[in-house]
Amino acid sequence: MTSILPPLARHISAIKRRLIVIGLTLLASFVVTFAYAPELVDWLKRPFHDDLIFYGPTEALFASIKVSLLAGVILSLPIVFYQSWKFIEPALLPREQRWAIPLFCLAAAFFALGLVFCNLVILPLVIHFFVSFGMDRALTPQLAVGTYIDFNVKFLLVFGCAFELPLVLTLLARVGVVSGDMLAHYRKHAVMVALIISAIVTPDATLFTMLLMAVPLIILYEMGIWGAKVFGIRTPRSEAAKGLRQTTPVETAGHRVR
Repeated sequence: MTSILPPLARHISAIKRRLIVIGLTLLASFVVTFAYAPELVDWLKRPFHDDLIFYGPTEALFASIKVSLLAGVILSLPIVFYQSWKFIEPALLPREQRWAIPLFCLAAAFFALGLVFCNLVILPLVIHFFVSFGMDRALTPQLAVGTYIDFNVKFLLVFGCAFELPLVLTLLARVGVVSGDMLAHYRKHAVMVALIISAIVTPDATLFTMLLMAVPLIILYEMGIWGAKVFGIRTPRSEAAKGLRQTTPVETAGHRVR
């Protein structure tokens, strides 16, 4: 027990330290982007030009907070990716650690792709659906800006993070935390989680808008399964553990031994 507690304590301390850095970065980015909140709100409501209105001062404040939070998350991505990488770096082999910069670029590209896909494909489909099927009370010229901004920010943030799913699952499989078979086994659970997230985030309870979010999430999970099977560790952890004579962890996450 005494040989396990010190590495575990260092591991927890490393997590805490990196989460604090990420939290402070997000806070600082939020403060910076909040100064440009009016311009961000105008950019998000551009499909309706000047037709959207605020119904109260608090609604304007909350809309500004939401868009500033989204912009702050995007602005903080380099630090978030860097802290995440430094956390898993000790678990990687030296030749795998050389992939740091390409992984940074790939993660940023996936997040940007999620934002672009949501802004150019998903959100226009949602707006078109509401207007075409007579549910434009939620998206009429009298729509409160806060309501429109709310589901814009939710959709953009969820899709930006969701597009990281294949990369995250592949990396977890690479360090031996999960496997392609494990992810495939929990496919039904992943579908259920995708539907629950869609039900929470979508602005209404219609099946169409739920599927607009759930289907891409499920496809991204399937891509993660494929990545885990192709790039993950092929030797099961139980078999690899048989050849270990000493399993004392080193540094924050320990060193992986093949």
